[in-house]
Amino acid sequence: MLTTDQINELHRLYWSERWPIRKIERHLRMGWRTISKYLESPDQTPLPRPRISKLDPFKTTIAELLEKDPTASAVVIGQRLRPLGYNGGESVLRDYVHQVRPAPPPRRAFLRMEPPAGERFEVDWGHFGALDYAGDTRKLYAFALVDAHSRMLYLEFTHSQSFQTFVRCHIHAFQFLNGTGREIWYDNLATAVAEHDGRLVRFQPRFLGFAREFGFYPKACNPAAGWEIGKVERGGIGYVRQNFWPLRDFTGLDDVNRQARQWLTEVANQRLHHETRQRPIDRFQPDTLRPLPAIVPDYRDAVEALAWIPTQGPPANRVDPDTGAAIHNCGQNLLCFVIDSKKY
Repeated sequence: MLTTDQINELHRLYWSERWPIRKIERHLRMGWRTISKYLESPDQTPLPRPRISKLDPFKTTIAELLEKDPTASAVVIGQRLRPLGYNGGESVLRDYVHQVRPAPPPRRAFLRMEPPAGERFEVDWGHFGALDYAGDTRKLYAFALVDAHSRMLYLEFTHSQSFQTFVRCHIHAFQFLNGTGREIWYDNLATAVAEHDGRLVRFQPRFLGFAREFGFYPKACNPAAGWEIGKVERGGIGYVRQNFWPLRDFTGLDDVNRQARQWLTEVANQRLHHETRQRPIDRFQPDTLRPLPAIVPDYRDAVEALAWIPTQGPPANRVDPDTGAAIHNCGQNLLCFVIDSKKY
């Protein structure tokens, strides 16, 4: 390939000095084909030389790994390639994986709905590990209810998701807010929804009876469409996981709910909400809610469980912290009966 000075000299001799190509050949010691080529196109780009990469033998394997898991990181893929003989650098692998990784599907767009005051509540359950009672481990659940207009939150922890517990949590939330919304939305909870066929929803009969007594319309979101109750999934259960749950210790269910009530009063309902730019307690309009019945129905069973269950260990007496059941260990048999579940 000729240098810039050689190309300039060639053009000067041919176009300015009017030298013939044969004379230029002898003077510059070039072949006539080279002279003709540079006279026709002075700017000659070099032919690209194929570069051999250490990744070349492994590109098929990388494609198979990405087909199996499109989200796999370059570090993980490198760990799979090392035993196969790859000894190249991480940056080369990372750049190549970024180049060939399948593009993620476009994210679905949502339009946030802002219902008027008193129009809509949203309810959901969340699982929060377990509590230990002297070796007896009990799963812990959180019941969350959010007023969709103000983002006012009610939170209660239980050890059960039974219908009686579910209904009692509703009543406690209604009493906390001093009323109920016109509609309450659910994520197809088994205690509320019996069957969901397309847009046709059949609710549990006794749950419909409960809704009728308190004057609200139950609504179920579409299957696998949790965003329809996003205010309680993100601003309720999700917010509890992020803000209330970390770095806390509990002695029992009563202690969990005591701390939850304090957190609701001092933090959750006092914060400046990032969507409404108001505090829930200030945006909340209790006068728009439907009033509670004059006589609140009692959904406590007189005896929720009466059973003899084989057991081992010394006789002991305790009260189940979720159902209020008095449990008496009589040697080889366990007698369980409910004494009071009002506060649970």
